[in-house]
This record gives sequence, structure tokens and C-alpha cells, in this order.
Amino acid sequence: MKEFGRLLLRVSVGGFFIGHGTQKLFGWFGGHGLDGTGAFFEQLGMRPGKRNALAAGLAEAGGGAALAAGAATPLAASALTATMLTAIHRVHLSKGPWVTNGGYEYNVVLIAAVLALVDAGPGGLSVDAARGQVHSGAVWTVAALLAGAAGAAGAHFAAEATPPEPQPEPAGPAL
Repeated sequence: MKEFGRLLLRVSVGGFFIGHGTQKLFGWFGGHGLDGTGAFFEQLGMRPGKRNALAAGLAEAGGGAALAAGAATPLAASALTATMLTAIHRVHLSKGPWVTNGGYEYNVVLIAAVLALVDAGPGGLSVDAARGQVHSGAVWTVAALLAGAAGAAGAHFAAEATPPEPQPEPAGPAL
């Protein structure tokens, strides 16, 4: 039965990440697409916003799909961890831990879930198992966490190094 539990965890968590990614990429499921998400990311200081929205959407949709399938599980977990760490840093950290206050509680639970799947392995009902390439255990879990942290740090430093786009001067009175 533990095979079914891991399958259920992979498909539910991965499926919701796919949904969040496609909200950013295509505006599906009530999302705002690349333009709207890019504008929001600009407000968060994630410059350029549209490029960061594309990267986050691809990481969430692609990482979620790979996680759901149990394919390259440590790599999927690292991509998803990077997006959640970035969300914590840019949006939720200042609001404290509790999700009821807009905090980072849920993001931490998602990170723990994807890393638990790396530690335990994706299960026998997975692409990794079918290919005979299951990478699991503590070393792979720490590697996925560190790769996710490095990805989040890279996104932060790249955003900080990119100056905001100049805003056009307001039109003055006609002379």
C-alpha cells in the first residue's frame, strides 16, 4: 500500500504544481498568463518580470509533471523547491509563518512533501522505477534541497542585478 500512498502524493502535489505553472504560462485555471504574472513579478522586484514568470511557470509545470510521473524525481523536487523558496523570500516571509496571514507555512509543507518523495523514492509505479533509475535517500534529498536553494539564490541575484525599466516621463502641459 505504500506504493499507492507515494503515487497519490506525487499526483496530487505534482498536479497542483502543473496547475500553478499553467496559470503563469497560459492564464489557465483563473491565472493571469505571462503578461499579468510578469507585471506582478516586476512589483516583487523579480526583474525582468516576464522572463521570471516564464521561468517560474516552466519550473512549476515541468517540475510538477515530472513529479507526478515519478520521472527524474530529485531534479523535479529541486525545481519546485527553488520556486517555493523564491515565493517565501519575495512574498511570504515578511508575513510570518501562518498561511492565514499570507505566510510561508504552505510553501514549507510543499517543500517537505517533494523532498520526502526524493528521500523515500517515487515508488514502483513511476517512470524512474520503470527505467531502473531511482535516486533516493538522504544524499539525493540534500542534493535536491541544495540545488533548489541555489536556483532560488540565482533567481534572487539575477533579479537584483537587473535594473528596473525606466518609466516614461509624464506628459507635461503643451506649450
